[in-house]
Amino acid sequence: MENILSLLGVLIVIVGFAMKLDSILIVMIALVVTALVGGIGLEGMLDILGTSFVSNRGMAIFIIIMLATGTLERNGLKESAASLIRRFKKVSAGLIIDIYGIFRMIFAAFNVSFGGVAGFVRPIILPMSIGAVESQNLELNKEYEEELKGMASAMENICWFFGQVLFIGGAGGLLVQSTLKELGYEVSLVELAAVEIPVALVALVTASIYFYTKDRRLMKKYYGDIEKKGDSA
Repeated sequence: MENILSLLGVLIVIVGFAMKLDSILIVMIALVVTALVGGIGLEGMLDILGTSFVSNRGMAIFIIIMLATGTLERNGLKESAASLIRRFKKVSAGLIIDIYGIFRMIFAAFNVSFGGVAGFVRPIILPMSIGAVESQNLELNKEYEEELKGMASAMENICWFFGQVLFIGGAGGLLVQSTLKELGYEVSLVELAAVEIPVALVALVTASIYFYTKDRRLMKKYYGDIEKKGDSA
């Protein structure tokens, strides 16, 4: 019976999310309820939380990134990124996303994170992509903006996913190595990185071509043939 009551926290989360209540409040209530009905108590719950935080404190660096990003956004980070791109008339949003992908892959190979979608793509890459559209004296289409959000976020995920395995000793490489070892294959991290290089390059080139051509199709869909309009003007 006690084991069943321990699942009460899961029920609280499901019902709370279904009713679209405050997510943080729901999780906190579920946490406290689970600790009480599971016999851990508030003191035991805080002890577990503190131990987990200390053991994985490196993961909490995203909190600092969020605070820094929020402060910069409040002081005009988005506007500065967009105004920078507006100076270049021939740069398209797809090209900006592709250039970001190249740099993202290089830094991912050294296990350097930019803060992900929330910490870098949303406050910097997306405004730069929007600025590229506005630099051509075009009014931003909302549907096109949503497409740009998806493409920029996808490029971030693709480059980080394939690039981080290039870093010798990274979590991705260690996971692959341990998995292969269980299957009877002894491989070094250097060998894994060497094998991953062509895979990462193919992923980057494929994504870059796809997003560039997709951006051109979207521009024609929402704005027509801009080059012909420019020639006629």
